[in-house]
Amino acid sequence: MGFVRFMASKAGRGIRIVAGAVLIGIGAAIGGTAGIVVAVVGLLPLATGLFDFCILAPLFRAPLRGCELRAPR
Repeated sequence: MGFVRFMASKAGRGIRIVAGAVLIGIGAAIGGTAGIVVAVVGLLPLATGLFDFCILAPLFRAPLRGCELRAPR
């Protein structure tokens, strides 16, 4: 659960956004089919960081939305 809380924090969101952008950049640099695949994979962490949701949270029986994860219990 600590991992999910970290990923919902501002630092975790920032890491996901940067990682997604880096993967998209690497995909663009590679080019071809492999580059497209890497870039599409990079869209997932970028989108989850920008829209503040954690796709791993339901696996830990936690809420999907970041604001619900950060809310005091």
